Amino acid sequence: LADIVFILIAFFSSYRLIQSIKDDPALFIFGGLVMLTYGIISFVKNKKESKKSLDEIDPKELAKTNYLSLFIKGFFLNFINIGVLGFWLAVIISVGPKLEMETSRILTFFISVIITYLSIDCIKIALAKQLKHKMTPTNIYKIKRGISVVLMIFGFVLIFQGWFPEEKQMMKNAFEKIEKK
Repeated sequence: LADIVFILIAFFSSYRLIQSIKDDPALFIFGGLVMLTYGIISFVKNKKESKKSLDEIDPKELAKTNYLSLFIKGFFLNFINIGVLGFWLAVIISVGPKLEMETSRILTFFISVIITYLSIDCIKIALAKQLKHKMTPTNIYKIKRGISVVLMIFGFVLIFQGWFPEEKQMMKNAFEKIEKK
């Protein structure tokens, strides 16, 4: 829910800005730099956190069943993290122009993202018990590092698209030709 609120805030607060700069290659460079920076920070932060032990977590804390309280805490924890708003703003600035700032296309994109996000979270919850014994601090560290690397790769791709807009247009034309067939 907090992500949906942030998406709406980011979309409505950046719509005019995106309309005026939607074809600017610097937009892709900015979005790529944000994503690349986020990936690098996560990568470095994970290295520091890997030294902490998961044994320090109290199992009674994990077994809470007051779902309303957990929902409210999770919502506000996510909501006070300004990085989440920054992330969704970067996504809108990067993706919006590709979707030609059509509200229906952007809505479809973000509904798909949120549904995918929620589905993956539900799958993670369903599999958590079965994977509990495999989720050692080492494996968690490896997964987080992998995600950080993926973010860095997507950041590089966006930067590349901004740095070489001719290649981006060439690829777009090729995809249009394929769609026409």
